Amino acid sequence: MRKLEVVQSHTAISMAEEEISGEDYPTEIHDYLSTFDNSLRSVDEMLKTMMSVSRNELLQKLDPLEQAKLDLVSAYTLNSMFWVYLATQGVNPKEHPVKQEIDRIRIYMNRVKEITDKKMAAKLDKGAASRFVRNALWEAKTEKGSKSSNKGKRKK
Repeated sequence: MRKLEVVQSHTAISMAEEEISGEDYPTEIHDYLSTFDNSLRSVDEMLKTMMSVSRNELLQKLDPLEQAKLDLVSAYTLNSMFWVYLATQGVNPKEHPVKQEIDRIRIYMNRVKEITDKKMAAKLDKGAASRFVRNALWEAKTEKGSKSSNKGKRKK
């Protein structure tokens, strides 16, 4: 979406607000419309922020995993917005190919999450683990005379 399109969409939102305020609508949906309006404003602000920096500049600052996350979130957001558009046009989005695309993106998002979780998982310190096991294992001596003097000593 180019900057001009963002401005045009914001203008369209403002015009829609004026039309809604001039028309009567059921009061039961007022809260839903207010929430929807706030969500649109939030998306508009995020788009403005993302559009203020060129994509190449943004990608240069990110590592490959973060780049993948950005691409997936962008694709998911656009497809979700198209889903909403279809619903507003009376088309069942569940029967549209956009559902398959959203499912495909979710699969990739789960893969990226698995990679991130593996990176953050605790690493095994083999040296510390072997010392822990070695020190935890000991054998009691069976000799009568040395039984009391060797109590608690470990076999190395």
